[in-house]
Parts: sequence; structure tokens; C-alpha cells
Amino acid sequence: MPAARSPAADLDITSPANPRVKHLVALRRRRVRDDAKVTLVEGFEELELALAAGVRPRTLFYSPEIGGAYDPPLLTQAAERGADIIRVTKEVFSKVAYRESPDGWLAVVPEVRSDLAALRLGHDPLVVICQGVEKPGNLGAILRTADAAGVGAVIATDPVTDWGNPNVIRASKGTVFSVPVAADTSTQVMAWLSEHEIKLVATSPDAEVMLTDADLTAATAIAVGSEARGLSADWLAFADVKVRIPMFGLADSLNVATSAAIACYEAIRQRLEIRTP
Repeated sequence: MPAARSPAADLDITSPANPRVKHLVALRRRRVRDDAKVTLVEGFEELELALAAGVRPRTLFYSPEIGGAYDPPLLTQAAERGADIIRVTKEVFSKVAYRESPDGWLAVVPEVRSDLAALRLGHDPLVVICQGVEKPGNLGAILRTADAAGVGAVIATDPVTDWGNPNVIRASKGTVFSVPVAADTSTQVMAWLSEHEIKLVATSPDAEVMLTDADLTAATAIAVGSEARGLSADWLAFADVKVRIPMFGLADSLNVATSAAIACYEAIRQRLEIRTP
């Protein structure tokens, strides 16, 4: 019995040599993505969240031969936003997929907007600064925490990985589209923090102040550093306060995404506490 075909499908692709397939493979490279001003979203959950965040896909590829990848409402929603809907074979999807266990969904979407000057924050915002964080998995995990905690923005400085990296999108489960993000140099980010009167709280295992003793209820930016070196001396010197997370084992540091999550939720705890009548 043939696989179900979406009435919204514009065409089928059955050959891995198709030019559109070759272009999808090329989009794994950052330079190609930057030139085209697009990025890739693979995975049903990631695509569903991206659509919920208002993303308008350019093209949506799906393969019903993989894991029953067929969802008429999602296909219709993408088509209504102007996406070309393309049904591909399992062989074709296996060539374009970048996940180890693809589920048959892949979309080309506009690049992730990461302009620092474009950020719009509410009253007493909570912001996360990621200085030199290299691993897409850590950036994605920080974004998932930021989405859950209602963080106003996540800013990458001295960035090594771009926000449009497909692996960041995958690790974030698509929350890179629901959380405002930006990327800029340390100098520009520091100037931005000063301009917006946002207190910088720097995480450091050598700090004297405990995280729970710092006031995180006003406009606050929590800064975390690279996996190998932590925050640079410039950022530690710029900080209004340096804080440490209590540790009682032999390891001298926590995973950067874990540290960001602990600090964000301490801020949320404090903010909820002062709102309690």
C-alpha cells in the first residue's frame, strides 16, 4: 500500500542527485547558510515549536517512509505560511538528514535573528550571557532552560558556534526560535549592558559570594564562560558581583549549561518570593 500523500505537496523528489537535495546538504556549512540567510530545522518537535514561535519556512521536506512522518495539520500550517511542501523518499531523506536517527522532517527556514540592537526587554529582565561557549549541545540546553524560565534573552559573546547551527537548533528542541538571542563582541555586549543598566552577575568557582546571597531580583545578566576556561578576566573584572555555586565533591566545576540552569532558577525563586503577598 503506498504511503499517504499530502494534498499540500508541491512535488516529489526520488533522486539523491536532485539539485535541491545537493543544496540541502551544502547548507550544513555555515558559510553557505550565511550567504543564503537561512538555516535548517530537522525534527517534528523542533519544527512544531518553530511554527508556534511564528517561523515561516521556505521549504518543508518530509518522508512518510521514515517513522510515519505524515501530519496533515503541520503540513497545512507550513503551506499556509508560504512553504514549498516536498515529499521525498527514505533514501533521499537519509542523505539530507544530519541527525543520527531522523524522523522524516526537515525544513529550510530564515536565519535566526541575532542582532543585539534589536533585543527588546521587559521590566527587570533576566538575561544569560554565554562567553565563548563552544558546544552546540550546551548552547541548546541553555536555550531550553531560558525558554522554561522565561529568560528575556540569551546573548553569545566571543561566539564560536552560531545560533543558526543546525545542531544548536536540534539541542535546543527549537527553543532558539522562542527565546530572543543575539551575538556580538564582548566590548559591544558590555556597552549594551551598561546602556540598559543591567547588573552583571558572573559565575566563578573562585568567587566569595554564594549564588543564593546575591540579589537577582532587579535587571540582571548571568554570565557563564567557556567549557574549558570559564569566564575571561575581562568579564570577571566587569562584573558587578561574582558568585559561586556550592560544590561538595571532587570536581572543580559544573557543566556550563547546568550552571546556567541553577543560576536562572535561583533568580526565578527570588523573584517569585518577592511577589508572594
